[in-house]
Amino acid sequence: MSKHRSHHLLYSTLIVVALAACQPTIDQRGNLPDDKKISSIEPGVTTKQAVSQLLGTPSSVSTFGDKTWYYISRRTEQTAFFTPQVLDQQVIVVGFDEGGVVRNVQHLNLADSRPIDPSPRETPSAGKELGFVEQLLGNLGKFNTGAASRAFRKGNDTGT
Repeated sequence: MSKHRSHHLLYSTLIVVALAACQPTIDQRGNLPDDKKISSIEPGVTTKQAVSQLLGTPSSVSTFGDKTWYYISRRTEQTAFFTPQVLDQQVIVVGFDEGGVVRNVQHLNLADSRPIDPSPRETPSAGKELGFVEQLLGNLGKFNTGAASRAFRKGNDTGT
């Protein structure tokens, strides 16, 4: 095989590999229940236990108490290292009253979502932040090897 031909084959192979690496990846997270199961939930009649049996464990529950259950499904597409793009998002929201009976059922989709801006503030914590070198050298001399070695020798003492 000539040198020119082998270079051409090598470059062709590299291009094919590079294009394959840029193939978008589809990621499905969550699993939405069937529409038949969702439509069988009757507000004012169906209980939490019945919803759990029909739809399974919710993806999330409300922060304070468990009066709202969320069944969340999201499909994203990501190419290489770029930020994933949301293709589809579905949320079933089941609200319960004080007695644990379904109050309402909502079906939300991507059009119902709103962008949020996370707070840039940090929660303060006790203690001090250590740099890399401080963490690396911070434990030198903190270990008492004398006690550990005496215990090891005592356990392995054969009496000779």
